[in-house]
Amino acid sequence: MEMKKINAGKLRAIGYDARERILRVEFDDGSAIDYSGVGAELWRRFSNHSAAWSFYRDNIEEEFAGKRGRAAQASTRSALEDLFKTPGAE
Repeated sequence: MEMKKINAGKLRAIGYDARERILRVEFDDGSAIDYSGVGAELWRRFSNHSAAWSFYRDNIEEEFAGKRGRAAQASTRSALEDLFKTPGAE
């Protein structure tokens, strides 16, 4: 699952698996929650919302049961590659 880095409230990254309909939310304390049964439209609205923390609290946290876990740690190599990559190169 590809994660989108964000800085909104306690949120640090969000990701969505459309095939499995799983939303993953990672927090600044290193914890993560996977929510199953999340539709693509809700993901679209959440990932583009200007107040992602409020949207999460109002539309996801209270509406879906989640499975707690730990956020994946990026490898040092990946972090260095991100640091030194050419701007605009994906």
